[in-house]
Amino acid sequence: MWSVFIHSISAFGGPQGHLGMMIKTFVEKRKDLSYKELTDINAFCLLMPGATSTQTLTLIGYKRGGAKLALLTLLIWICPAVFLMSAFSLLIASKYSTYSLSLFVYLLPMALGFLLFAAVKSLLLLKSCYTRLLTVLSTILTFLFFKSPWIFPVVLLIAVLFSLALPKSNAQKSAHPTRKTKWGIFIVFVLIFASSVFLSESARTNNWKERTIFNLSENMLRFGSIVFGGADVLIPVMYEQYVVRPKSNKVAMYNQNVIKIKSADFLTGAGIVRVIPGPAFSITAYIGGLAMSNRGVFYQLFGCFISAFFIFLPSTFLVLFFYPIWENLHKYVFLENITISINAAVIGIMIASIIYLTRDTILPFFSLSNNTLFTYLSIILFTFLLLFYSRIPAPVIALFCIILGIIF
Repeated sequence: MWSVFIHSISAFGGPQGHLGMMIKTFVEKRKDLSYKELTDINAFCLLMPGATSTQTLTLIGYKRGGAKLALLTLLIWICPAVFLMSAFSLLIASKYSTYSLSLFVYLLPMALGFLLFAAVKSLLLLKSCYTRLLTVLSTILTFLFFKSPWIFPVVLLIAVLFSLALPKSNAQKSAHPTRKTKWGIFIVFVLIFASSVFLSESARTNNWKERTIFNLSENMLRFGSIVFGGADVLIPVMYEQYVVRPKSNKVAMYNQNVIKIKSADFLTGAGIVRVIPGPAFSITAYIGGLAMSNRGVFYQLFGCFISAFFIFLPSTFLVLFFYPIWENLHKYVFLENITISINAAVIGIMIASIIYLTRDTILPFFSLSNNTLFTYLSIILFTFLLLFYSRIPAPVIALFCIILGIIF
């Protein structure tokens, strides 16, 4: 467990960087599993909604010591990042928030630079006309229907259907024993999900005093269940839910009491989460804290806790239920076609997200100071070039942007 804790406070760079550190720590040094086993687990997690690196680490614990060790591994991995993001939410919502925002102001364009880097790196891996066509289609559909949270699973479903058109491969036999499917895990998850939807809708229609708690729980549980592609997809989905949707005509027309978060506060968190080690899904603790900031510190901390709890809950349930099935089915080569299609669709979602967020955060400066616009665009480009052409760690880039905020 000490190795997992060290990993949790030193793993920067997102899922790709996390995987490299897992190879060094859990494969080469500790020999908890083989390289082939780790890559197989990672491939499976890419097919699951939720945080890929978190799911991969959870399954390392699962293979090493079963469900109990998997849950302990999960807690040790997410706690440091959740604690830090909760602390930042308290800082942003405090009386020092003006200073805080000025300190982190350049983390906003930096976050867009990270998104751009992830999209370009992924695009370079597309080798066939089929995957490029699917990426273009995914980009168009996602951008056109970005305000609908269901567009993401729909796009991924289209990708799976596209994969059926690829050449079929013959099934390969495997020597692995058949594992028993644990239906109890899936039933518990379905019951929790259905209960959260019922309570959230009841809280909304009856305008319960504590409705924000139930709404947050349902939102995070839903995000954790439908978001593929990691935090680069989760962040735009939450941005639409908490920043764009509250300003919509429908919400204003029916005078709906929804969770509202300022765009600057939200994107500050999107930049901060790149600074800290651990899972980027910990940004939900920050969002939960801001959502409850008008109720005092206790409620704010409670918002941090329930948001983090419910965003990671689906990942845990789903991987522990589906992984035994995956071990029974991964021997069939046709699953590779599905993996290729989903990866292409996820790239399209990232590109559409970049366009949407840029339109919402950068274009407004065309009517303001040209110097501000130039600075923001320069930081986006600067971040991208450093990530693409150098080995400078992400925390160093973020620290530089914070220093710029202090100086200017």
